[in-house]
Amino acid sequence: MAEQSSGGSGVEFQIEGPEVTRAFVIHPDLKTRAGAKGGWRDAQAKLNEAVGLSLAIGLEIAAAIIVPLASISPGAYFGTGKVAQLGEQIEDAEADIVIMNGQLSPAQQRNLERAWKVKVLDRTGLILEIFGRRANTREGTLQVELAHLNYQKSRLVRSWTHLERQRGGAGFMGGPGETQLEADRRIIQDRIARLKKQLDQVVRTRTLHRESRAKVPYPVVALVGYTNAGKSTLFNRLTSAEVLAKDLLFATLDPTMRQIELPRGRKIILSDTVGFISDLPTTLVAAFRATLEEVLAADVILHVRDIAHPESDEQAGDVMAVLKDLGVSKEAREEIIEVWNKIDLLDADHRAALTAEASDAARVVPVSAVTGEGVDKLLIRIEAALAEHNPVFRIELSPEDGAQLAWVYGHGEVLDRKDTDDGRTMLTARFDARYAGAAAKQLGSRLKPVSDA
Repeated sequence: MAEQSSGGSGVEFQIEGPEVTRAFVIHPDLKTRAGAKGGWRDAQAKLNEAVGLSLAIGLEIAAAIIVPLASISPGAYFGTGKVAQLGEQIEDAEADIVIMNGQLSPAQQRNLERAWKVKVLDRTGLILEIFGRRANTREGTLQVELAHLNYQKSRLVRSWTHLERQRGGAGFMGGPGETQLEADRRIIQDRIARLKKQLDQVVRTRTLHRESRAKVPYPVVALVGYTNAGKSTLFNRLTSAEVLAKDLLFATLDPTMRQIELPRGRKIILSDTVGFISDLPTTLVAAFRATLEEVLAADVILHVRDIAHPESDEQAGDVMAVLKDLGVSKEAREEIIEVWNKIDLLDADHRAALTAEASDAARVVPVSAVTGEGVDKLLIRIEAALAEHNPVFRIELSPEDGAQLAWVYGHGEVLDRKDTDDGRTMLTARFDARYAGAAAKQLGSRLKPVSDA
């Protein structure tokens, strides 16, 4: 069997040789929520997502079931009879770990582990395990550790076998009578404080980077979307990069940024971000705020949707809810461009219907990141979105205005150019709003605003 640690935030799985950890996946279908506002997701789709999350950390699925539930028991989540019945199923399946697709209190988790005699991991713990494996940069590692410790802090009671011991001491080690549990909690709290200081530095560094980019004139276009919607595949298609793009939930965790050129020659910075998911643990949203602030600073947000997924609309609602929680304004959310990805997976009739629907929507572009279909139209749409609020000018330059001509090409988007027989150059150019003032200083009377942009 796979080796398991005793950490309070979950299990570190180290697969050795051909043996794997067998998981029994449970989706509790709480029937009392059936009439909740916005409807209740299809239980089978939620179970499938939990299975996908489990596969993302290399678990072998021993069994996956839906358990109808009228109400949640505060002691062990399920009633006594159901706990016993599930225990028999878990034993028959020879499972090493139970994945509960819901949030468990520390007491519920502890009681289920005692009853079933296997490790139990809830949805938050499972997502933390995935994030722990996906983080590659120092920033990502710090963010994951912070979320891990905040989760672990409330679960220390189940993680130690020596909590009843008392120990004496002096100074920072604690005075006489301090329990091991109290000492462990204090150690974790100290580590959390240190991590927050380190992440504060990350935020300051990232802010400096954004300020540096603001001086360049390279607008930022951020990709957001539900996990496994195809953001990284699209990012690779647009940038010719080699970001990890697999059919796995949370295949990408650390933010990636690349410079690309739009059809008219304007350069932008494209940013790939961590995928969102329903019921994303609040500890993770808080921990990854520094990374997700890139979305807040973006000039254009592309919402990549897996349009072939049966719950595409529900997933889109989850993404918009997270963006709202992050502080993305209502106005900015209304200007988001929806990228309907994976149209290559649709049958002919469904594809034709969605294409017709998209043609009537100003901010929707159907694409296939795998085949490249629709990507050229997406680039044109990005260009148009960036230009929507930017002023357009007519510029007349004489033959000796070579420096000014170079400045216009370097800082604006030239929409039209005519060279006259007497050597003058007539330009129509659009400038980012940040550079309209600089253009006026640089070009003076040569610059005339176009009233109809």
